[in-house]
Amino acid sequence: MQILSGMDRARNALERGDRLPGGTLPVPIAESWQRCRDLGLDPRLQPRGEVVPFAAVTRRRQKMEGLRRLALAEMQVLYAQIAGSNLMIALADASGMVLDTISDQAFTESVAGRSILPGSLWDEARRGTNALGLASDSSQPVGVFGREHYFTCHAHLSCMAAPILDSHGQVLGLLDASCANEARQQHTHALVRMAAAQIENGLIFQECADNFILAFHPRAEYLDTLSAGLLALSRDGVVTALNRPGSALLSGLPTAAGVSFDTLFEMPFARALDGLLRGGVFPIRDAAGSQVLMVCRQIAPGLTVRNLRREPPAMQHGRAGPMPEFVCADETLKAAMADIGQAVAMGMPVHLTGETGTGKELMARHIHAVSGRRGEFVAVNCGALAEQLFVAEIFGHEQGAFTNARAEGSIGLARQADGGTLFLDEVADVPLSAQTALLRFLDAMEVRPVGGLKIHKVDVQIISATNRNLEEMAAERTFRADLFYRLNGLVLYLPPLAARTDFALVVKHLLQELAPGMAITDAVIARLAQREWPGNIRELRSALQRLLMRQRGPFVDETCFVDGSEDVGDACPACRDRGLARRVCQEIRTTYRSCRNVTHTARALGLSRTTIYKHL
Repeated sequence: MQILSGMDRARNALERGDRLPGGTLPVPIAESWQRCRDLGLDPRLQPRGEVVPFAAVTRRRQKMEGLRRLALAEMQVLYAQIAGSNLMIALADASGMVLDTISDQAFTESVAGRSILPGSLWDEARRGTNALGLASDSSQPVGVFGREHYFTCHAHLSCMAAPILDSHGQVLGLLDASCANEARQQHTHALVRMAAAQIENGLIFQECADNFILAFHPRAEYLDTLSAGLLALSRDGVVTALNRPGSALLSGLPTAAGVSFDTLFEMPFARALDGLLRGGVFPIRDAAGSQVLMVCRQIAPGLTVRNLRREPPAMQHGRAGPMPEFVCADETLKAAMADIGQAVAMGMPVHLTGETGTGKELMARHIHAVSGRRGEFVAVNCGALAEQLFVAEIFGHEQGAFTNARAEGSIGLARQADGGTLFLDEVADVPLSAQTALLRFLDAMEVRPVGGLKIHKVDVQIISATNRNLEEMAAERTFRADLFYRLNGLVLYLPPLAARTDFALVVKHLLQELAPGMAITDAVIARLAQREWPGNIRELRSALQRLLMRQRGPFVDETCFVDGSEDVGDACPACRDRGLARRVCQEIRTTYRSCRNVTHTARALGLSRTTIYKHL
């Protein structure tokens, strides 16, 4: 006899249209299921995946600019805390319209990721029971795990959402974390709630810049945490804002905006302020007789007390650790790198090929690190050395060995790399006359300086790199075939940036190098991913620098793009040189990357699907 779990019995009843068995579901979920039934939603079908026009999303973002600035920065911190869990962090407005997302690449490419996108609507009437819809309706943090979702197609998801409230308890926006996992992610749920609280506190500081802001709690050790109450007061002691913990701590007292400090606390505002401005923790009793400890976090009119405002521990511990020095999640590249350890252990030369700007020197430094060699990493740009000086620079020279030689002589770059790695960049440009000497050195690992008699034995790991085809050059006799065979030990091909499947990770890595802590939206990454990138990573770095020049907050979004070089590459070839047509094309392509669906794009822009296909 098969024994069904409570969830099994609830799902069976739901899908058959029977009465839901009592006690099998959390009350909010059961009530939501019933509301969805009353709306006539069939849990076995696909939900109404409506997406509003991108122009409407832009207008909504503009209205929520202050909240969005804080939220995107906090989303970046939250993403860093739980990255790698196949998840997405989303910001929505109070109605459940998604405005921005930051996600793992795997989630972005999943069915769920393609449905949670800017402009998608997640209210209960359209999407059934889901965390965004429930948090919007209840004004409370909520988690919907796996088969608790009303629609069967969402059974593989866990979604955790928390409302972002203003000081009057009204929902301003929603923060959501969704992952492709049915398990109850209680840790993630707690982090989402903390992130929402951090945003709410940030809004108080942002909107009350000309007020006094006081933090209070019965215990001193909680004054720097999210459990502390935050109270904003005008210069005459009138309450302008109070966060959720503050409302809870002053429960039973009149805390609405407009009430005076003297109504909430036994001590007059002027006297309390005198004690607070001296610094340190100040004890005070509220009007109900309970003692709290209070500190001043901001002095009107907006001057921060630097020695008092310490960053809350939630932010301190939430920062991302150091970014990895080398991004490699692309399967082709990972497969090519699998043999590096064994190759360097054997002393085998490594040859790097690929287009310019694909990161060959970065890979060479990575190989040096993998080798564990204690000597130096010495890079040589073979194309930058004059033909007559190449041998002397590599192998060194004695005093006065030739005209213009260094008076003190030189040990040469090969001996400088002894015990380490010699990186021969642009090796295809080694002069033909010097290739014989280089081949002899690679065969014997012996160095004799120009003008010298003594031979020096060295132990060097050789790495070479070029964006040219050495095999073809050898066939054309412009490069020595025997030198090619000597360098051609382990060959690693670095794919062009546009072909890499870890493009999003490369963008985020470069952005953290350029501006640590800066957030970037998925929509921007999708837009960048459409370009061809002939200059590869080097070109991408320059493009990110231009975007950073235009950002006006702690995040990079689509507003950082302007008509110009970035946008020309974002239009189809037929429209790039036609002003108005180019702009229409760019709007189509941008909206498509947001919707990720031709039909939705056509509907959002009021165009035919044929037109959309033409520009894609």
